[in-house]
Amino acid sequence: MTNSTFDWTLVRSFLAALEHGSLLAAARTVGISQPTLGRHIAELEKQWGVALFERTGRGLVPTQAALRLADAAKVMQGGAEQLLRDLAGQSKDSGGTVRLSASQPVACVLLPPILARMRAALPDIQVELISSNAVSNLLRREADIAVRMVQPDQGSLIAKRIGRAYIGAYAHSSYLTRRGVPRDLMELLQHDMVGADRGLDIIRGFGASGIPLKPSHFAFRTDDLNAYWEGVRAGLGVGFVADYVARQDPQVQRVLPELAIDPLNIWLVVHREIRHSKRIRAVYDFLAQTLPAALR
Repeated sequence: MTNSTFDWTLVRSFLAALEHGSLLAAARTVGISQPTLGRHIAELEKQWGVALFERTGRGLVPTQAALRLADAAKVMQGGAEQLLRDLAGQSKDSGGTVRLSASQPVACVLLPPILARMRAALPDIQVELISSNAVSNLLRREADIAVRMVQPDQGSLIAKRIGRAYIGAYAHSSYLTRRGVPRDLMELLQHDMVGADRGLDIIRGFGASGIPLKPSHFAFRTDDLNAYWEGVRAGLGVGFVADYVARQDPQVQRVLPELAIDPLNIWLVVHREIRHSKRIRAVYDFLAQTLPAALR
């Protein structure tokens, strides 16, 4: 092993690659680019003097050396995360930075007006916002506070349900003028639809109604929720959008209002150990008070 200065981020990248089995998935989890994570692994292999992974067509295969080192690395990770939480928990300063994580529609539609109001109310606090559909890990301090569509099951996290996101079928008026308004789900199959690329929620929803749906039914497919919304706004077809997003454009109209789609619960999540931080508590309380009204 060379005598290089220790860099914890290299170990974090190693553990993410070990857990996910691919550079791309690991990079998304850590929040860095794939080439950067690859360089982290290469640097760690150089420092430790061992090969950590074999690159195959199916992804990364850990070597025996990587498996031997994994337990020690996880202990290091746990210690580093506990240290960060303790430091944050001991902070009595009402000013500083708070890191938020939210899905793309929440981050781009719901939060900006709220954060503008919060800036006026809490001028000593700076906000870092992670706009991603991936679930940030609060235990690893990837974020201080998260707005999630799923309830966490870790006992060390505090989750408060702040409302529901109601989903409907929507299309731009230009599309409806061109193609007409679908009257039921079977007629909707004859229309252009906007769907997900890899996500299966829409296909499963139709399947639950006894209607087989294939990716080829979608004229436009994307897993980027901002691009999805812009596709609906551009008149690409009928899409399934949260009501709070659809309200942003009066030219986007609801179709099939009788369509029953289960709403998504929205949770405000924070690690219980860092709620003693004045600035995190202030932001958490502000969001808990303002987000429910924005969802209605």
